[in-house]
Amino acid sequence: MEEKRHSGKRYRGIYRNYLKRPLDFILSLTGIIVLSPLLIIITILVRIKLGSPVIFKQKRPGLNEKIFTLYKFRTMTDERDESGELLPDEVRLTKFGKFLRSTSLDELPELFNILKGDMSLVGPRPQLIRDMVFMTPEQRQRHSVLPGLTGWAQVNGRNDVTWEEKLRLDLEYIEDITFVGDLKIIFMTIIKVFQRDGVNTEGMETAEDYGDYLLRTGKINQEKYDEYMLTSRKLAK
Repeated sequence: MEEKRHSGKRYRGIYRNYLKRPLDFILSLTGIIVLSPLLIIITILVRIKLGSPVIFKQKRPGLNEKIFTLYKFRTMTDERDESGELLPDEVRLTKFGKFLRSTSLDELPELFNILKGDMSLVGPRPQLIRDMVFMTPEQRQRHSVLPGLTGWAQVNGRNDVTWEEKLRLDLEYIEDITFVGDLKIIFMTIIKVFQRDGVNTEGMETAEDYGDYLLRTGKINQEKYDEYMLTSRKLAK
């Protein structure tokens, strides 16, 4: 029994350390080629309906918390108030943008992130820098692997689970990364996308930032919140 357990760990290590990245490269390149007509159509529609730029770029923490630029299709307008400040997300999120998010079509440009090596097909989703700074040292262990286009948390509730549960599921995933497990997550993701399940947190049009959640639920005070937000702005520069 002991020998079998060690053997299982060895094979999981081979997949995690040597096979996962080449598979990511091959599958992302294949996906870009096969889906290129769809990518072109969405690009045209985003340009017509939402304007330019078509691609939304945002800095996110990746492997070992190295900051990289995430690519997505744009889903919101640039509408501003009289003072020049952007209107709230729920106001700028159009019907077309909601469709892109609910079908996960806005995520397709992340295939280029996978091709570059910033991301993996499966792994903990790359959260915002301002989410990362509010995580505990244990929760930040989720950054010990490449972030994913989809992950264990996404197929177990996506945005409609608590932050604590989402981060717990991320840590659960990195403890046992296997080919079969990743394959299961990919198939579960396809089902979830067709069902449009767990797209939004109940009662919210867009997902709530981790820091906002902690402040709203009284888990941190305003002083600590402001301190961490300052740290996130420095990291994002």
